[in-house]
Amino acid sequence: MKQKLLLLGDEAVALAAINSGIAGVYAYPGTPSTEITEFIQGNKVARENGVHSKWCTNEKTAMEAALGVSYVGRRAIVCMKHVGMNVAADAFVNSGITGANGGVLVVAADDPSMHSSQNEQDSRFYGKFAFIPVLEPSNQQEAYDMTRFGLELSEKMRTPVLMRITTRMAHSRAVVEVDDEVEKHENIKFPDWPWVLLPAISKKRYVEVLANYDKLEEMADTSIYNKYFDGPDHSMGIIACGIAYNYLMENMKEGCNHPILKISQYPFPKALIRKMADECESILVLEEGQPFLEEYLRGILDEGKKIMGRITGEVPRTGELNADYIKPALGLGEIPSEAIPSVVVNRPPALCQGCGHRDVYTALNKVLEEYPNHRVFSDIGCYTLGALPPFRAINSCVDMGASITMAKGAADAGLFPSVAVIGDSTFTHSGITGLLDAANSNANVTIVISDNLTTGMTGGQDSAGTGKLEQICEAVGVAKEHIRVVVPLAKNLPEIENVIREEIEYRGVSVIIPRRECIQTYSRKARLKKAEASK
Repeated sequence: MKQKLLLLGDEAVALAAINSGIAGVYAYPGTPSTEITEFIQGNKVARENGVHSKWCTNEKTAMEAALGVSYVGRRAIVCMKHVGMNVAADAFVNSGITGANGGVLVVAADDPSMHSSQNEQDSRFYGKFAFIPVLEPSNQQEAYDMTRFGLELSEKMRTPVLMRITTRMAHSRAVVEVDDEVEKHENIKFPDWPWVLLPAISKKRYVEVLANYDKLEEMADTSIYNKYFDGPDHSMGIIACGIAYNYLMENMKEGCNHPILKISQYPFPKALIRKMADECESILVLEEGQPFLEEYLRGILDEGKKIMGRITGEVPRTGELNADYIKPALGLGEIPSEAIPSVVVNRPPALCQGCGHRDVYTALNKVLEEYPNHRVFSDIGCYTLGALPPFRAINSCVDMGASITMAKGAADAGLFPSVAVIGDSTFTHSGITGLLDAANSNANVTIVISDNLTTGMTGGQDSAGTGKLEQICEAVGVAKEHIRVVVPLAKNLPEIENVIREEIEYRGVSVIIPRRECIQTYSRKARLKKAEASK
């Protein structure tokens, strides 16, 4: 039985995973992927079927847990944003060698234009690097269909499958036709090939993986998701990948005179690409993200064929693609002006009024005025906004967990004071090992773990370290007397300043934990409590 629902791309992926009979979703919150896991957490059918949906500590643990599900013959999806792929890369790349028993679908949500990210990396490169097939839906219906297809493909070809979506796909809605029945995959069955990646085994598996990849290339040429549409004007052929095909169609409502090759399943469909190269004088490549396909074409089309796209400037080299941005390449006019009217006032992001991070930075700035050569190394989270006015309190933000290790490295090089600011969720995600390094070398660093009891930046998901931070710090080697807990409130600022000053003067590793619940989660709980009381 089919039904039509209005769904976000993320929700389409989540519902398809539930209906495909997954045993669990494994993820760490990261925009624009977060809603996939949240949808499954709130879904009645998923709860009734016992689908695991608790947040993981980081993307690497998520990938490894999903491989455990696969090993015993059950299905799982792994969800993360593009930079999370960097954290999961060790397990992800090696999973190309282990293969998959039960279906494993890794959903990477890329963020072109860096709406909430450090970079614009393109996750398709990871698929090619690991010899793992990639799916790239062009609309929400395909996001649903390809999730189901991806889990089936994973089992059929005995390999994990990567599905790459982007911000616009994840966070826009469309009508999606979905199933209302859930597949059953409850039997435990073990793989009949070794998963122990000793060199002797890996060498044999690598040969098998390469042979399997050849089969995946053949499948791409006949895939229903890769389609060739002929046109009368062969002066130019257009290759549109994933959501770029949707943008192309928005500009071609009356039809297109040029041949079009839609690509949504990788490895590249070589035969279809060769067909276009043979029949067309030039090729325009439309793809969201980096020039992944465009660079590939320049490598294989060595007969002087003109290739156009992001590299040559017909399409903007950076930023998120949209229907307007491809107009000049299609001869349909210029990109509309995006000038902001003077009446519109710029409103940069800021820490919420009442946020505990504000009091932390107020106290930290006051104390650090006494130390002209200080530097504060920060991390990924709400508190990164401390780099902006009025605080201007931090000097670096690179990746999850980098604050502690950068502070340690700077201290090793002679910096004093060297201070790290990290959030509770980021600390458990990837800060613990850095703290262990600091403790093992007794680095002269002061570490502030700003604990708002949640993963605030992505909407208030559970934090793995809640109620455990002091024990974790002591367990990795920080002296108990130098693990200090304070309450970040204006009335406590003199006390907080004294604690910061004392721990900076201590020559060794010290940890200060300002702890107060996120003002947003506190407000939500208060509203719910009031609503319950009024019933």
